[in-house]
Amino acid sequence: MWAFGRASGFASMLLLSASVLLGILTRSGRPLVQLPRVSVSLLHRNVSLMAVVFLIFHVGALLLDSYAQLHVTDVFVPFLGSYRPFWQGLGTVALDLLAAVVVTGLLRHRIGQRTFKLVHWLSYAMWPVAIAHSVGNGTDGTSAPVVAAVVVVSVAVVAAVAWRLSAGFLETARLRQLHGQWRRP
Repeated sequence: MWAFGRASGFASMLLLSASVLLGILTRSGRPLVQLPRVSVSLLHRNVSLMAVVFLIFHVGALLLDSYAQLHVTDVFVPFLGSYRPFWQGLGTVALDLLAAVVVTGLLRHRIGQRTFKLVHWLSYAMWPVAIAHSVGNGTDGTSAPVVAAVVVVSVAVVAAVAWRLSAGFLETARLRQLHGQWRRP
């Protein structure tokens, strides 16, 4: 279970990173290579779902593993764990933030677009907290492959967030047309 918990945590980290990247691209309203915008949105949703599934595998495996000594309260209440409580607590905080994003995503049509978007911004807080948990709490967190993966996804996400916050990021085709940045082939 220990190895499965580590591997599923690593997979979840990679998938969450891809989800953040795809979410930013989805919000831009631009296509991805040959994928139309609607397909980018569906890809974002499916990658996000896979990230959540692997996160459930990660937490479930560590709950069942005798070495990890993870307790149910550790999953919901941060910084109480017996093993590296700060780093484990960051994982709990990331899980709680992700749960809020997932729940509002599922209730999107009932809570309204404005509330959904407001809560969805928590993804920008959740991602670095989850990355810090991966590096600080993971037994492989300082291994060359994990460090390399963290560097690659960090550069990609930081660049995408910088683009998202830039003046060149226009969210609708109408705004891009008005600013002369949208050209159809």
